[in-house]
Amino acid sequence: MAKESSFDVVSTVDIQEADNAYQQASRELSQRYDLKQTGATLTFSKGEGTFTLTAPSEFVAGQVRDVLASKLAKRGIDLASLRWADPQPSSGGGVRQVATLVQGIDKETAKRISKDVRDLKLKCKATVEGDKLRVSSASRDTLQQVIAALRANDYGQPLQFENYR
Repeated sequence: MAKESSFDVVSTVDIQEADNAYQQASRELSQRYDLKQTGATLTFSKGEGTFTLTAPSEFVAGQVRDVLASKLAKRGIDLASLRWADPQPSSGGGVRQVATLVQGIDKETAKRISKDVRDLKLKCKATVEGDKLRVSSASRDTLQQVIAALRANDYGQPLQFENYR
């Protein structure tokens, strides 16, 4: 019997890179002439993986989101890994908005990915293991086809493929 090959489908964000992007964005907020005196602030919680943005208006909040997005993109973090909540009114007529970094694959998305792998009608099997998905097969070519098919689909979050063996 041939040895089984497998790979893991995960969705992770490097928290240190996100922190570096936050540091760069906050530095730019304090130096840019159009945002310097607006009172806009950006905070990052490493433990929770959340960005909290407060701004005096929705327009300024949009500019701060753009600055953060550019810094995250330069650091190699996919912007699809950010989930922005609806803007909430804050004190003084301002706006507060929270963004959460998506870590791991939730059960519904894992089931959808597993169903898509089964629908390919290839000789492989996908099993959900916590917040990741393991795809295994006897043929490495089959696994390459599965990776190509998963890259072609959009699951609302970035997917990485690790432990290919």
